[in-house]
Amino acid sequence: MDASTAVKALAALAQESRLAIFRTLVQVGPAGLPAGKLAEQLGIAPSSLSFHTKELVHAGLVSSRHEGRFVIYSAHVDGMNHLLSYLTENCCGGNPCTPIRQTVCTPQQA
Repeated sequence: MDASTAVKALAALAQESRLAIFRTLVQVGPAGLPAGKLAEQLGIAPSSLSFHTKELVHAGLVSSRHEGRFVIYSAHVDGMNHLLSYLTENCCGGNPCTPIRQTVCTPQQA
């Protein structure tokens, strides 16, 4: 990941609704949520949800797929892991770090 990609991802998360959307999608895992259910769960108007998810998709943090007439959104785990790796790539000044808990998720864990 390069700096401009990281900035795009961080900018997408630097808004309360988008952060809530992303966190919710990470919690539900790879199955994701239909747009209507996501909007309802977070109390976000469908038009606002569409705007915010578009930003997250553009930043590589969320993906969407169509199932019939529904749009299903899910966290893009690889995008999240690349961002976390980029942010922690020089962690602890080059010394071995002992994280409290592992921060990188596999698609099965997300």
